[in-house]
Amino acid sequence: MDLHIFWFILIGILLAGYAFLDGFDLGVGIVFYTAKTDKERRLFMNSIGPIWDGNEVWLVTFGGALFAAFPEVYATSFSAFYMPFMLLLVGLVFRAVSLEFRSKVKSDIWRRTWDFCFFASCTLVAFLFGLAVGNSMIGLPIDANFEFVGNLGHLLHFYAVLIGLLVVSLFALHGSVYLFLKTEGELQERLKPLMWKCFGCFLVLYLMATIITLVTIPHAVEPFAKPGPAWLVVLVSILAMGNVPRALYSNQPGQAFLSSGAIIVSLTTLFGIALYPNMLVSSLDPSYSLTIYNAASSESTLKLMRNIAFLGLPFVLSYSAVVFWIFRGKVKLDETSY
Repeated sequence: MDLHIFWFILIGILLAGYAFLDGFDLGVGIVFYTAKTDKERRLFMNSIGPIWDGNEVWLVTFGGALFAAFPEVYATSFSAFYMPFMLLLVGLVFRAVSLEFRSKVKSDIWRRTWDFCFFASCTLVAFLFGLAVGNSMIGLPIDANFEFVGNLGHLLHFYAVLIGLLVVSLFALHGSVYLFLKTEGELQERLKPLMWKCFGCFLVLYLMATIITLVTIPHAVEPFAKPGPAWLVVLVSILAMGNVPRALYSNQPGQAFLSSGAIIVSLTTLFGIALYPNMLVSSLDPSYSLTIYNAASSESTLKLMRNIAFLGLPFVLSYSAVVFWIFRGKVKLDETSY
């Protein structure tokens, strides 16, 4: 396989893995205020307590792979998204601090403050990821030197904001289904209407985003002009969306969770297919776009990093699998809980 294509696919896998795994962590924060009592909020936090930090490894690995394989993309994207990325880091830090600090002091004001920080940081992070995806789809003002020549206003395009809200709703669905899987009793029953609301909100935003994409972003539609593998991914996404309400109605949280995860992975895959071979599209001139060829590292670097990836990726996969296996089952509170 061509090394440029290999790295494009690998980076896509890392992004999809992060979205699937940290998506429900962020989703728990987005729907956090569904919990009415302090005990319920502690249950929410402890449902992701043992795994949220491990899930972020996928984001770190994604960033490292992007820097190593496509340094021009890394540099231009950080220049273009400087302010959103700074806010993203603030959100990730406050998410971590909120989890660790909330139960340190038995004060109502203290805990309410960190409750809000947890909710706000998770919502902000999800929205910013969607904002980046939306801007990548419509294109950025990038000149012939691969430099971003726009401003913050360019990033707040209606379509980009819509994709940001779409990601928030999708992660909220993923997180609420995960909570339904991990809780029991009255709290679990109260999550049912929440899941339906999240699914309905996601479906409306998804249909809006799909229509606007088809009408206004022709380069994203080109890969689907003819029958091919891309349509198989479309089929998977449709089947996953259809299986979520079926699984919820049948009271099958495991299937609902896998289906919401399949939606995330399939939509991430469609995002990659729509971009290929571009990585950052220039709205000024298509010839200024950064592709997997003109923005890549040298052949020797790509080959060396590929060998390192073959050695390192199994450890990341094994770690995630072991952690999920150890902390399977319903969440319980004890003296070590958040």
